[in-house]
Amino acid sequence: MRPIRAACLGTATALVTLLACAPGAGAATDTDVARTKGGHHVITLIGHLVQQSRFPVNPGGSPAQGDRTVFRSLLFDKDDKYQVGETDGICTTTTVENGGAEECVVTYKLPGGQLSVQGMVFGILTGGLPTVPPPSFDNAITGGTGVFDRARGSVHADTIGTGKRRFTIDLDG
Repeated sequence: MRPIRAACLGTATALVTLLACAPGAGAATDTDVARTKGGHHVITLIGHLVQQSRFPVNPGGSPAQGDRTVFRSLLFDKDDKYQVGETDGICTTTTVENGGAEECVVTYKLPGGQLSVQGMVFGILTGGLPTVPPPSFDNAITGGTGVFDRARGSVHADTIGTGKRRFTIDLDG
C-alpha cells in the first residue's frame, strides 16, 4: 500500500504531465499546478456550463426540499484556452430557509482519472429564487480513480462570468 502523501505527490505530477501531453493542451505547463505549504498541489481550471436541467418538486411553484439540478461543464486549463476535461454532477436542495442550501455530488473527469467531490453549497436562494450569480463554495475531494487514486483535499469554486467558474483544486500531499 502506498502512503497517501506519496500517492498525491505522484498524482499531481502525473496530472501536469498528462495536461502537458493531452491533445489540444500543448500550451498547458507546470504552472497549472503550484506547490504550497505542507506539500499541497493546486490545480486551477475554468469550467464552462454546457448543460443544466432542473427537476423541481413543485413545478411552477416555490423552491422546495428535494429539488434537483443536474449539470455538465467542460473544463479548460487555467488560461481558459485548452479543454482538459469535464465535470458532471447533481445537487439536491436540502433547505429553502435562510438562503437555502444544496448537497452536491460531482465528478471531475481529467486526463488519467477522475476526482470524486461532495459537499454543501449555501446561499443558493435569494428572495425565494435561485441566486444569480451562484455563490462560491468549498467541497471535499472524497476519492478518485487512475492517477487520482486515494486523492484527498478540497475544491473551491468562484463564479467568474455567466455560466463560468474558476475551480481551484487543492490536493493534499
